[in-house]
Amino acid sequence: MKSINFIIEKKIAGALGRVGKLETPHGTILTPSFVVVGTKATVKALSPEQVKDAGAQVVLANTYHLYLQPGDELIRDAGGLHKFMNWNGPTMTDSGGFQVFSLGVAYGKELSKVVSITDPSLLIPERSSIEDGVPRLATIGNDGVSFRSHIDGSLHYITPEKSIEIQHNLGADIIFAFDECTSPTENERYQEEALSRTHAWAKRSLEKHLELEEARQKSQNSSRLTLKGSDTDKNFDFSASLPQALFGIVQGGRSEKLRKKSAEVIGGMDFDGFGIGGSFAKEDMSTAVKWVNEILPEEKPRHLLGIGEPEDLFMGVENGVDLFDCVGPTRIARNGTLFTKNGKINITNAKFVNDFNPIDEGCNCYTCSNYTKSYLAHLFRAKEMLGATLASIHNVYFINKLVSDMRQAILEDKFFEFKKEFLAGYLK
Repeated sequence: MKSINFIIEKKIAGALGRVGKLETPHGTILTPSFVVVGTKATVKALSPEQVKDAGAQVVLANTYHLYLQPGDELIRDAGGLHKFMNWNGPTMTDSGGFQVFSLGVAYGKELSKVVSITDPSLLIPERSSIEDGVPRLATIGNDGVSFRSHIDGSLHYITPEKSIEIQHNLGADIIFAFDECTSPTENERYQEEALSRTHAWAKRSLEKHLELEEARQKSQNSSRLTLKGSDTDKNFDFSASLPQALFGIVQGGRSEKLRKKSAEVIGGMDFDGFGIGGSFAKEDMSTAVKWVNEILPEEKPRHLLGIGEPEDLFMGVENGVDLFDCVGPTRIARNGTLFTKNGKINITNAKFVNDFNPIDEGCNCYTCSNYTKSYLAHLFRAKEMLGATLASIHNVYFINKLVSDMRQAILEDKFFEFKKEFLAGYLK
């Protein structure tokens, strides 16, 4: 059984963007699509039903966090991620590579996936286990990464093979090869070293994935033969043992040479699709994405990891990205920051206390259809949990509706007009 099937329906004239359908064992994803992040097998503050009603098609869970708690083997024994979290749509899991970055060079610094390289405080000279008085929780070697749990300090060692084993236990429809995410402020010497590791780890990830897929298929066929013709056969559930797609991850930092090299190497491997990873300098994110997508096989889906600002979604779609994921929309919602067509607002500001209008005029989400800015301002000021839920519903709906509208605009040959109109209001 094929793990996924990607169909390109239409392309943007004069650009790399396209709309398509990505068929997975748990449903079809209409692309481009925003992937909602459910780090610990839950989208914070939302039930699976609320996530679905807010327009989300697919949820991404975090391999590192689920490995540490409650454990990937427990989730496997529960029937896999879908059953464990009661989400019957498509799922993805990341490789854990970004957590290596977070626990290593980024630990104790204000480094994220998107930074401005004009800030000299973010430049990284040399690396060691202790920098600026801050001990690192992760140490990278050519074979894998050793790290200490942020929960209890216990020591763990993750290799590409181990990452794939964990993700197979979790059972997501789409999983990612183990990679090393680097800061855009790293020097080119280290970027080259990290890229060599990422390419070697990609090959090892793919080999382990194929080995486990072959074993899964043999086990499933054996079970079917054993149960064939019996009453048990009619009731036996094979859903926890469905084929998984593996995406390779392109790295390379800010370097055009390294990005293109990585796209050629990873694109030449037999992956089902591709992730574009690493941290980005805001100033040149669009060029880095374009460099990569001009080289990657056109017929396979592409996922831009960790990007979720509206203006960046337009950039990604225009340059051939099919999927995005980011914790941003729900994280900022829990802090009271909400998307509107006229830009972000902070609902805790005093001006919203007596504002009896919805968050965003014309928005059809559950929150805007039933509540006012005044009510949300009250919930956040009173520190009521419902505030985070209603705000998250709105932000998830807003981002998914935006990407859905981009898809429709491409189908109608109006992408650039829609982009100009939306950003004129959102960025004013």
